Amino acid sequence: MKHLLLFAITILTFSKISAQLPETADRVCPVKVGETIPDIALVTTDNKKSSSLSAIKDKPTVLIFYRGGWCPYCNAHLSDIGMVEDEIIKAGYQVVAISPDEPAQLQNTIDKKELKYTLLSDGDGKFTKAMGIAFKAPDKKWKTNQLQKYSGGKNSGFLPVPSIFILNKKGEILFEYVNPKYSQRMSGELLLAILNNL
Repeated sequence: MKHLLLFAITILTFSKISAQLPETADRVCPVKVGETIPDIALVTTDNKKSSSLSAIKDKPTVLIFYRGGWCPYCNAHLSDIGMVEDEIIKAGYQVVAISPDEPAQLQNTIDKKELKYTLLSDGDGKFTKAMGIAFKAPDKKWKTNQLQKYSGGKNSGFLPVPSIFILNKKGEILFEYVNPKYSQRMSGELLLAILNNL
């Protein structure tokens, strides 16, 4: 029975990864509160392999998905979260942010925004797609060029819906905020209020 359950979870995860991407951000179907995030390979800023579950196994986690270092709304949001990171840590959580950016671009974002928390690369989007928050990037040449440049050529034309997932150490989702309107982000203050009430 246990093997059958693991097989079913694997099939569901694979089908989410391989399914055709939604055309627009408002058609994504994110994993739900109570579900466990899939364990998929990611890359650290120093080009080492990591995985989604290994990144969150030591501490409950605020998991952020952002579009990339080229996005001004993302940069402002990452900075806002950075301003309250000490309070997030006091509440018992760590912050991990994921984007399609290649490791060198992640490091540029860390340096420019003076971030102390972890940024990880999901250049090919396997994790973002499995989380159900990827959609087709608008068919604009400048956007395609940006995605290719920042991902080191790995991004085949997807964008993540900017999202926040609050996870326990097992990777179970306790809370999520997924907003297709990329200019609207959850403030650091509101995030803290939620963390302190979970």
